[in-house]
Amino acid sequence: MSRSAIPPAQSTADTSAPSAPEADLPATPVPFGFLAHPVSSGHRNQVRALDLFGRILDEHRGTERAPGVRHSVPMPLITSVTSPTGARCTGEVRYLPYTAEQLLRRPNTARAMVAAEAARLRDAGARLIGLGGATSIVGDRGVWTERQVGTAVTSGNSLTVYAAQQELLHVVRLLELTPESTRVAVVGYPGSIGLAVAKLLLADGFPLDLVCRRGRRAPSALLTHLAAEDHDRVRLVDEVAQCSPETRLFVTASSAGGLVDPDRLPPGSVVVDVALPRDVTAAPRDSSDVLVIDGGLVSGSADVVIGDGALPSPTQQLNGCLAETLVLALEGHARSFSLGRELALDRVRTIGALAARHGFTPVPLASFGRPVADEEVLRLARHHRPARTTAAHTPAERAPGVTEMTKRRFRERINPPMARLFEAHGLDRVFTTGRGCTLTTEDGTDYLDFVAGYGCLNLGHNHPVVTERLRSFLDRGSPTFVQYVSMPEQAAELAERLSELAPGRPERVFFSNSGTEAVEAALKVARAATGRTRLVYADNSYHGKTLGALSVTGRAAHREPFGPLLPDTAAVPYGDLDALAAVLDGAAAFIVEPVQGEGGVVLPPAGYLRAARELCRRAGAAFVLDEIQTGLGRTGALFAAEHDGLDPDVLCVAKSLSGGLVPIAATLCRADLWDAAYGSTNRSMLHSSTFGGGNFAAVAGLATLDVLTAEGLPEHALKVGEHLRGSLRTVCESYGFVKDIRGIGLMTAIEFDGDFSGAVSSVTDELLTRLPGDLRALADWLPDDLRTALSRAGDAMESTLGDLMCLRFVASLARDHRILTFVTANRTRVMRIQPPLVLTFAEADRFVADFEAVCRELALHADLDAWRPPQD
Repeated sequence: MSRSAIPPAQSTADTSAPSAPEADLPATPVPFGFLAHPVSSGHRNQVRALDLFGRILDEHRGTERAPGVRHSVPMPLITSVTSPTGARCTGEVRYLPYTAEQLLRRPNTARAMVAAEAARLRDAGARLIGLGGATSIVGDRGVWTERQVGTAVTSGNSLTVYAAQQELLHVVRLLELTPESTRVAVVGYPGSIGLAVAKLLLADGFPLDLVCRRGRRAPSALLTHLAAEDHDRVRLVDEVAQCSPETRLFVTASSAGGLVDPDRLPPGSVVVDVALPRDVTAAPRDSSDVLVIDGGLVSGSADVVIGDGALPSPTQQLNGCLAETLVLALEGHARSFSLGRELALDRVRTIGALAARHGFTPVPLASFGRPVADEEVLRLARHHRPARTTAAHTPAERAPGVTEMTKRRFRERINPPMARLFEAHGLDRVFTTGRGCTLTTEDGTDYLDFVAGYGCLNLGHNHPVVTERLRSFLDRGSPTFVQYVSMPEQAAELAERLSELAPGRPERVFFSNSGTEAVEAALKVARAATGRTRLVYADNSYHGKTLGALSVTGRAAHREPFGPLLPDTAAVPYGDLDALAAVLDGAAAFIVEPVQGEGGVVLPPAGYLRAARELCRRAGAAFVLDEIQTGLGRTGALFAAEHDGLDPDVLCVAKSLSGGLVPIAATLCRADLWDAAYGSTNRSMLHSSTFGGGNFAAVAGLATLDVLTAEGLPEHALKVGEHLRGSLRTVCESYGFVKDIRGIGLMTAIEFDGDFSGAVSSVTDELLTRLPGDLRALADWLPDDLRTALSRAGDAMESTLGDLMCLRFVASLARDHRILTFVTANRTRVMRIQPPLVLTFAEADRFVADFEAVCRELALHADLDAWRPPQD
């Protein structure tokens, strides 16, 4: 669009369509200035801090400041803009250090200050000055300021209005609503933005609720701003609570702020909040069916460059008023544009088209600074569509798919923070079928599963032998929960089988539902049998998250939020026999994992477990072996204890005991230990579990033991695991960021170096050295507590970078190669490789090849020996 195609500033509002942009007519950009203000007290303090820091830097550089009082602070990030058209403009953004509330309380003083600072921008070379928020309002929305400064001015309200309209229309399209049957509330009518939004929405066909402070004004006076033919499609109300019951869409643009409480809105409501200060001051609850959109914002495409390109461009979620100023400057439009209360609709549409030409659009949406995916809007659709029978659905009205519904339900009802974490790392997928080592999504995409339920799926997904046994049990009508009124057949058989197979042939079995319950049972039997209380455990261990199991878990991050935990517990380093011997006297038990799974697949020193067993025997303490992850073939033997010839007093198994199909766990122990704890009539029911020992779960357990034996899965795991680790070591040899590859059977860890130590201090040193002035003297002057805090923050940042290295591998393997992995619970720089035991050699080789491909992608972090010349 040529500059002459832009409607003149004095044109009256109309509904004609804008002229199409004319890309072949080059613009001559003009310098811009923009005057903004903070939107909160915290933002104001940020501006004040920047000013203070700038003054200190100037003193150290010996820079002389221009005389006179300055009431604005420059923002150095936005000094130039380059659009996809190739146009480039330069300018300056300055902030007044006062919030909208402060400016509006002293309007006369504020507008004089705005005029003075606008004049400074003019004198610095700006040929177009944009006003943001209250800096526009106090000067009669730019009219008074334009007269005082004598240069082109824009309030930026036209693009703000356009963005708000388009954001609402995007929501309407996603929800498949029709304007004629969808009532929208506009809060802040007849303010400048509220009035223009109302006119646009009426032109689009929407009926409206207009929320305004009527005072003594007659409705007819308020409606004079609208065309007579639109009067019967609007309702005037005094507050949001008076809107029509069916109203679910809101555009808020008041100048007061804080007018909307999201918790009082009907389910399914979407608020496009354009107001500054905000009309919705706090985000709705995570479980709420209300969505608040940051209104009036636009984002630049990847081809928009703000600044010199040396740093990532701050192109996302720009206020419409600022973006309008930039777009007009790129167009070389050195004339006033958006002025006064009533905005011309042709200019609103024109600036929207020009913004798109220069790469600025209102979509994607955001909510309180967070990007909003279309799925977050779609989850509200059920509140906007009347109930229909399935047969009545047209293709466009079909019910949401399994993936969409599951994401919404998980986010709203299960764990909102985890949902956000999954989304951030591309892990928010939903699987609908599983077989062997493969999981498949709703759209038919296959993923190779190298997590296997953290050890629950040794047989793979839905092993046919186990599923058939369970179907047969149900088809026969066999009883499941009869363990407290009879002797359950299948549970008794499973107990016998486990006793025969387990190391040391323990005579007693207690059934429960999960690994942590199995550990609880082990701790209780040890205390009850010995009459002692002290429980000894290893550092870096993981035994579960119920209170007792957590008390013997060796990671502070898991424990601290739930203290105080069980008293009389003692931690010892894993593998340190002297430390163990020092605390065993008088102890009830020592609980230990034969391989620390969540600790990072840490194997014990040779002979450690046998020696620990002997120490326990001499001290009269129960030796409790936690085989919840290692048991049932995972390490290349049916139980990891077999590798060291152990006969534990108590053995905990769970996870894969049912093939991953039914919750079940078992605590096996010696008869004399169990009898000492529970071997009398009064004590026989001291520990029980409602669902523990059910026949249905036992059927799955019996089938799992049969499969493990018949298919030789422990032996297979040993061979494939050795092949996998050997191949990984070969391909990773030259990649220094792969610190270690270790494991046993199909329990493997890939540990990353993740050493970013010195990165932050090096950046700091570079800045202190390269920037003008003696900044080191300023740094030396900082108080000790601040220097300590900054040092800790730097250490935390470097540590986080190390963790992100591992997560990048997890994300890349899943996104680019369709292989699922994850980190261990205690050590986030260790990737767990724990596939089902039915893994084939071909699947193992695929993992190795894809892992090497990710290594090549991250070759920047590798040793020089890993460099290979680029291939055509």
